[in-house]
Amino acid sequence: MARSEGFLFVAGVDEVGRGCLAGPVVAGACILDLSKPLPKGLNDSKKVSPEKREAIAEELKATAAAFAIGRVEADEIDRINILEATKKAMRAAIEALSPAADYLLIDALELKGIRLPQKAIIKGDAVSVSIAAASILAKTYRDAVMREYHKEYPQYGFDGHKGYGCASHFAAIREHGPCPLHRMTFRGVLA
Repeated sequence: MARSEGFLFVAGVDEVGRGCLAGPVVAGACILDLSKPLPKGLNDSKKVSPEKREAIAEELKATAAAFAIGRVEADEIDRINILEATKKAMRAAIEALSPAADYLLIDALELKGIRLPQKAIIKGDAVSVSIAAASILAKTYRDAVMREYHKEYPQYGFDGHKGYGCASHFAAIREHGPCPLHRMTFRGVLA
């Protein structure tokens, strides 16, 4: 729709890690090059296997007109709250795009303070290929970050659950206490 109105650089924007107990919230922004075929299986990152996500992300990096990542760390999430941190990560990803976007399709959020036309789409990662692409790029980036953090803090199992709340993660927090990657304002982090 935006392209039919004359916009050339339509960026999909999505975030991952909003509900995690540890690690950054990460946003992806992606402008697809529609003269090239879309990666086979491109969909909402939650609906694609980890192996397929990695393959799609590599293809997107090679074929997209532009893509960028923004991230906000746990200490800042605690300071400004997760919604504001999500918006900040999205703004950072959008501002890092080159070429710059001229229209934004954003998963579920409206970003104030950005002087670009935009459309918030509920469940956008399942409806828009641009948002799905941003979702895949953000998810694969964040998963890689959490695998790296696992090397530093192996007792938490970040390589498996990627910082999300699950029985093994809650048990590790109870046993070892939170680490600097944990979001102290999130329920379940502090006893």
